[in-house]
Amino acid sequence: MSRSADPDPPDDRQPEPGLRADAERNRVRILAAARRLFAGQGLGVSMACVAREAGVGKATLSRRFASREELINAVFADRMDAYAAATARALADPDPWRGFTGFIETVCAMQAADRGFADVLARSFPSAKTLEARRAEAYEGFLTIIARAQAGGHLRDDFTAEDLVILLMANAGVVAATAEAAPDAWRRLVGQMLRAYATPGTPLPPLAPPPTGTAVYRAMLRISRPAPNSGT
Repeated sequence: MSRSADPDPPDDRQPEPGLRADAERNRVRILAAARRLFAGQGLGVSMACVAREAGVGKATLSRRFASREELINAVFADRMDAYAAATARALADPDPWRGFTGFIETVCAMQAADRGFADVLARSFPSAKTLEARRAEAYEGFLTIIARAQAGGHLRDDFTAEDLVILLMANAGVVAATAEAAPDAWRRLVGQMLRAYATPGTPLPPLAPPPTGTAVYRAMLRISRPAPNSGT
C-alpha cells in the first residue's frame, strides 16, 4: 500500500533562509527607493514609481507593504523620532523662548530637507499607527513648550498648537513651490511668523533675506503648470 501524502505544512512555517534574505533585500531596496522619491518629489509619487525605482514588481511591493500608509509609516519612522527628539530638546532648554523658536526652526528645516516629510507633518495618516503615535507624543510636548514660552512673556497668549499646524501646512507649500527656484524661501516665512507670534520687545533671530523677484516668478511659473498624473 502506498504511503499517504504528507499533510500540508502549518501556516506559520518559516520560509527557507534564502527566501527570507531575498525578501529582506527587496524590503531594503523598496524603502531606499521610496525615501529618494518622497524626499525629492513629495508624497504624490505613485506606488508604481516606487516599484520601478526599487527594481521590483508591483506584486513584490504589495507583499512587503500592503498600502501606501504602511510604506509611509516605515519610511518616515526615523524622521518622526527626530521630530520627537526636537521636542525633547526644546523642553530641556532653560530659556523657554529660545526652546520655542529653536523647535520651530528645526522642524521647518526638516521639512525643507525632505519634501516627503514636509507632507507628512502637514497631513494625518490614521492607519500609520507608529507614525501617529510619535506625532501625538511630539504634540503633547509642544503644548508644554507653548505654555513655558507664554509664561515667560515672550509668546503671545493667543498662540495655540493649531497655529503650528497652520505653519507646517504653509511651510510645506512654500518648500514644494520654491525648492528649485528659491530653496531658502522657507526661512523668510519662518522668520516672519516668529515675529507674528512674539510679544512686543521680544528678542528675535535675524530675519532671512527675501527671495529675489525673479526667483519668486520662477516658483510661480512652476506651480502654475499642470501636475503630472501620479497614478496609484
